[in-house]
Amino acid sequence: MLHNIRGCIVAVALVCLLGCERSSSQESQLASQKETTNRTTSQSVELMIEGQVVQQSFSPFWIYKDKGSRENHFVPSGFMPNGKCLTFNDAWKEGCQGEDSKMCIKIIYDAECSRQDQKWAGIYWLSPANNWGKQKGGFNLDGAQELSFWAKGEKGGERIEEFKVGGISGDYPDTDMAMIGPVILTNEWREYTIDLRGKDLLYISGGFSWATNVDVNPDGCTFYLDNIRYK
Repeated sequence: MLHNIRGCIVAVALVCLLGCERSSSQESQLASQKETTNRTTSQSVELMIEGQVVQQSFSPFWIYKDKGSRENHFVPSGFMPNGKCLTFNDAWKEGCQGEDSKMCIKIIYDAECSRQDQKWAGIYWLSPANNWGKQKGGFNLDGAQELSFWAKGEKGGERIEEFKVGGISGDYPDTDMAMIGPVILTNEWREYTIDLRGKDLLYISGGFSWATNVDVNPDGCTFYLDNIRYK
């Protein structure tokens, strides 16, 4: 009788022990699954947030809206090679792009002057002014998908060899560069874009530039720019 009672007690103890072990194992497994689920959910939310930052939070970042606009960034100070053969007017008021444009930029390239000089010319919009990578001052433009601008020629047929973003070297170099060109202008306003997808825009001090030369504009050229911005 006593032997049977002891056997029953041992059997009950074993069942309880196995049940506890299974319960503990299941709880551990559930905790592990919960942790994995939380980690995955957290990563998904983080990725979703990053996606929103890239796609939704980047506001237009203006280089030129109108002369003197508080929204303007970068300074048209990098006259290349020296500015001798260029006439630059960023307060031109005739025939600018769109009803909202009170002013636009008019540029005259003097080919005869250029022949006597270095046979090419251009302008860089820099931050701060005249900064060829010798000091800090660039902007973090991460999230921008493109740079857009409007341009037209005085007559049509004017050739600009390149329009460019970034590319400044020196002690504080730009983190990337992108460009289009050559571009043949028409005598009507047209929007152009420089694709910035996949570019490293964490530090850009050369916000925008253009360049041309006497070989492709033997008689010189006059052209206009307006509404230059990252977006």
